[in-house]
Amino acid sequence: MEQRTSDGSAGDADYAVIGTSYAGYRQPDPRLAAAITAALGDARSVLNVGAGTGSYEPVDRDVTAVEPSAAMRAQRPPQLPSAVDATAEDLPFQDATFDASMATFSVHQWQDVEAGLREMRRVTRGPVVILTCDPRLVDRFWLTEYAPEVISTEARRYPALGVLASALGGRTTSRSIPIPLDCTDGFHESYYGRPEALLDPHARLSCSAWSFVPDEVRDRFVRELRRDLDSGAWDEKHGALRSLPAYEGSLVLVVSER
Repeated sequence: MEQRTSDGSAGDADYAVIGTSYAGYRQPDPRLAAAITAALGDARSVLNVGAGTGSYEPVDRDVTAVEPSAAMRAQRPPQLPSAVDATAEDLPFQDATFDASMATFSVHQWQDVEAGLREMRRVTRGPVVILTCDPRLVDRFWLTEYAPEVISTEARRYPALGVLASALGGRTTSRSIPIPLDCTDGFHESYYGRPEALLDPHARLSCSAWSFVPDEVRDRFVRELRRDLDSGAWDEKHGALRSLPAYEGSLVLVVSER
């Protein structure tokens, strides 16, 4: 039985609580958008599942967005189409309706990842494009030194790439996506060279893993990171990241072709 909050959020995070400032902190980055657009190929009709506020939806295609959270649907900019209130596991479309489909930073939110991916493949004639993170690599990020509970939460929630490939079927490939230093999309690794930014509680709130840890973890993180920034300890260990043009972290683009 599908469980949804009063807001409609259908995964393990309640976006009525954590999604209020999402649109301001999770702005699509044009370089990541270019990789997604290229993977969509020449598709004219595109389904965006777990569409949220509309990040990475190509404006030159016929996009149908699906988003269960009312709070997230309400933050979609007026130039984008309204989102359909539905979940990945039960898409209200006929077989092979769309030329391509996409999901960005979404699959780890679903109640049944494999069912959702099978549904995406069912309604899609061409490529299925997934922007996600490889759970095997998330603990390489410096955040694990300050909030290992957050990193372990991410590692638990992100599905393994093999699970994605098996559920999607067909020819499925994955490749690492470099994260630019000035990335405008505020997921954790986008702050690799800007640690001060994660002291902002709204920036953390826009990364759903923080909603699964207790207040003492958040308080300890802020206290210890601020201490190490003030003392220079963070820069002594990680300072080279401040000028690294791009970071090869856990971000991956998964593409399934029939």
